[in-house]
Amino acid sequence: MNITKYTTLTAAIIRHNLKIIFAGKFLWFMLAAFTFFAFFMFRQAWDRAEISDATIYNLLLFPCLLLIFYPTVFGIQHDEDSRILEIIFGIPDYRYKVWGIRLLIIYMANYLTLVLFSSIARLLLYPVGVYEMAAQLIFPMLFFGNLAFMFSTLIRSGNGTAVIMILLGLTFFIFMNINPRMNSTYWNIFLNPFSTPANTHPLIWQHTILKNRIFLTVGSAVWLLTGFLNLQKREKFV
Repeated sequence: MNITKYTTLTAAIIRHNLKIIFAGKFLWFMLAAFTFFAFFMFRQAWDRAEISDATIYNLLLFPCLLLIFYPTVFGIQHDEDSRILEIIFGIPDYRYKVWGIRLLIIYMANYLTLVLFSSIARLLLYPVGVYEMAAQLIFPMLFFGNLAFMFSTLIRSGNGTAVIMILLGLTFFIFMNINPRMNSTYWNIFLNPFSTPANTHPLIWQHTILKNRIFLTVGSAVWLLTGFLNLQKREKFV
């Protein structure tokens, strides 16, 4: 197989999986995320607020989580409703490969979308580092995306998983606001790496960011492996 045929086949597989993952609604979710992002940008420009890398990160955080919400929350339910799960469980270890590839495609598609949004912010608001910004946003995306995937394998209901994820997100957000000290610690899931706290040495802040990214990466791996282990319980799915 030459490179052209291999590229064509890979693109076809990606398009097919995107249709399954987003149930044909990928464009709508990207437009919804961009609408929120455009609204937030307009508010910043209208209020003539001071804009920095930290501001752009905060503007992109909600669209970032919105992009990952639908495919990871409703993925298992879509497979169950369309009876694809029966086919997936019929082939040994195939379910791990299917969902491993799907999650990889989801994160790659969302990363490229964040690069696009960051480029727009660079043109309209502030000269932000496009690829660095998108790379930093991948960490909370992985954490919440894999957490949603894990809960979806436990609950097997998109609506039930959505309720739990919304409640957890609100709980994390409220807890961080109630306890301001958590905002500058590496336990903060919503840590903004571009917002250096006052009276904090830059070297200490860099170590805090590194620990936070390690914490989110380890958490993401735990949620992913737990979700894959839950898929072993075939009797609960078919």
